Amino acid sequence: MADRIRVAVLLSGRGTNMVALAEYKRREERAYDIVMVGSNVPEARGLVAARLLSLPVWRESHKGKDRAAFDAMIDTELRRHGVEVVALAGYMRLLSTGFIAKWEGRILNIHPSLLPEYKGLDTHRRALLGGEEFGGCSVHIVTEALDDGPILAQAKVRIRARDTAESLAERVLSEEHRLYPEALDAFCARLRGLPQETPSL
Repeated sequence: MADRIRVAVLLSGRGTNMVALAEYKRREERAYDIVMVGSNVPEARGLVAARLLSLPVWRESHKGKDRAAFDAMIDTELRRHGVEVVALAGYMRLLSTGFIAKWEGRILNIHPSLLPEYKGLDTHRRALLGGEEFGGCSVHIVTEALDDGPILAQAKVRIRARDTAESLAERVLSEEHRLYPEALDAFCARLRGLPQETPSL
């Protein structure tokens, strides 16, 4: 497929969503290519997975660095790779307003709740304490407000009577691995005006 969107994935941990995005791309032609994987945690397990997938890796600890200066380093690396869209996949660090402004409308994130409910951390425990019928995940565009950008796709997971935060998280993560690649592909297809499939709920 010509004119695939060049995507960078940023992560801080295991990188399971990054692997899902990469494997979805490898199965057949999609609207995006992953051209780099970056992390603010040099020892992140996701970087090992990226290398096994033969993806270019950038790693740099944010510790002791000014947030805006660190994000400027990321911006330089993204532009060096010709990145067009940034996909956050367990990137556990708030981005600076300047960085978000530079990449306005081009940063996606996967969040483990049915936004706008349960923004921030500890979403599964909070959903259980809230007596919710469903948990789930949301793919959204990143804005300056935390977990508040336009929602692109969502998937629901029914909460069971004996669920713990851990058991619910496991089932939601499976849905993340399905939903995020579909949503990213549809988003990139729209950017290039290509035929697209709407992510299923």
